[in-house]
Amino acid sequence: MNIIQHLVNKKLNNMTGPDLLKLSKEYNISITVEQAQQVSVLIKGQNINIYNDAERLALVQKIAKVTSPATAQQVNTLLQKLL
Repeated sequence: MNIIQHLVNKKLNNMTGPDLLKLSKEYNISITVEQAQQVSVLIKGQNINIYNDAERLALVQKIAKVTSPATAQQVNTLLQKLL
């Protein structure tokens, strides 16, 4: 893993609800404050490597269970833009 990937993963794994909301606005992805908070709880401290397709897919599936499939798809779109 190169340094850029490491930094992106570190930022992701320490992301808060407000951080996620800020990113979603930057990339024109609509999620609510509550959804951002729920997603940040799932992500925080999990050491997820978004460059690994299996890990990213598992995360998106967890997000779908907590929020909705549509929200999970929006978060997946955001994660793919970060790649």
